[in-house]
Amino acid sequence: MSVLYIVPTPIGNLGDITPRAVETLSNVSFVAAEDTRVTLRLLTHLGIKKSLICYQEHNKLTRGGDIVSRILAGESCALVTDAGTPAISDPGEMLVRQCADAGITVVSLPGPCAAICALSASGLPTGRFCFEGFLSMNKKSRREHLASLKDEHRTMIFYEAPHKLRSTLDDLYAAFGDRRITLCRELTKIHEEFIRTTLSKARELYTELPPRGEYVLVLEGSTETEEVKDVSFDLSGSSKEAAARAREKGLSRNEAYRASLRAKKEGSEE
Repeated sequence: MSVLYIVPTPIGNLGDITPRAVETLSNVSFVAAEDTRVTLRLLTHLGIKKSLICYQEHNKLTRGGDIVSRILAGESCALVTDAGTPAISDPGEMLVRQCADAGITVVSLPGPCAAICALSASGLPTGRFCFEGFLSMNKKSRREHLASLKDEHRTMIFYEAPHKLRSTLDDLYAAFGDRRITLCRELTKIHEEFIRTTLSKARELYTELPPRGEYVLVLEGSTETEEVKDVSFDLSGSSKEAAARAREKGLSRNEAYRASLRAKKEGSEE
């Protein structure tokens, strides 16, 4: 059957693999893996023997076409990453798009995801959040990325390697000031740890403490509310005229337009 299966794998604890994932890995024609050595160890642990093909950032442009061709020829493929859900901040994103464009059925299995695992235990708001993945190593790109998030009200999730943690905490503090943050380390593993603190205290903590293991950083969104401006002046007349009068009071074009619409609506309800 010509299908691409997206198969999540454990992010640490091998007990987290689902029966459906095991069944899928057992039944597909071949497995596309980020690192075939890592996946071979997992398959061996599960008692599965399967043909493996390496699919990663450095070969995704050429290897993706090979995988699509094999699936179109009647084979089925399981896409896996070293840990967690494939295609999330991962080169598998391109393979999924290639398969979708080729009319291939893509089936996504639920399973381990470090971002969701961290968020759910962070103690920070979970109703709305945004996943920002790994920050760029390029300083200019990193600053621009963080600057674009300054007014983000949703909880933000970042991935970070231990050797970059200190500089990332410095950059987050410079961009956002002192906010609440939860540092989630070694998720689902023996040394799993959740450090619920603030950016300033986290920087102090890791001044002497060496970062160890992979981190998920869950950062509080902006808590600043937009200043409520006085619009208690005459907004009668056409929307265009009312907007012009509102702008005279210091409102932006969009604020003035919204204010005029509100006034018009309120007037119609009386």
